[in-house]
Amino acid sequence: MSEKKEPGVWEGFKAFLMRGNVVDLAVAVVIGAAFTNIVNSVVKGVINPLVGAFGTKDLDHYHSCLKSPCEMNAAGEVSKGIPIMWGSVLSAVLSFVITAAVVYFLMVLPMAKYLAKVAARRAAKEGTQEIVELSELEVLKEIRDALLAQRDAGQSGPGQGSGQAGPGQDGPEQGGPGHGER
Repeated sequence: MSEKKEPGVWEGFKAFLMRGNVVDLAVAVVIGAAFTNIVNSVVKGVINPLVGAFGTKDLDHYHSCLKSPCEMNAAGEVSKGIPIMWGSVLSAVLSFVITAAVVYFLMVLPMAKYLAKVAARRAAKEGTQEIVELSELEVLKEIRDALLAQRDAGQSGPGQGSGQAGPGQDGPEQGGPGHGER
């Protein structure tokens, strides 16, 4: 008996790297890193100045004091009291929402529209083929129904309505056309 040799570590590693999803994931990470720079530039160069026109650009310094008095030293560290830094939370939430909006409106939405157009073109091409195939199928069904109706009309003559086969016809016990005579 021959023993099957299990693939070595190197072969397994090569197979892992050559899988489609690993390569796709690597490409997505690289593109994502490059796209992060674009999103950050839009947020810093366009969105933050617009937000700053209505208020302040830096929300990190807004806080409420849970235990008074709240004092901070020159480095921005809390020296006395318990501050709740709601400004930094609000800044992170706004940054996330703005980033998600930029990604959606500049990347996802245009790509979805493009893919929908491609799918519509493909469906239009396949639709014409389906219409031709469907019409052929309809014709074949009509021919079948006409042949069945003609056969049933021929069988309903005198003495043949009992399910017995007439001369030259296959009976039900013989399995249909082509099985009666050999």
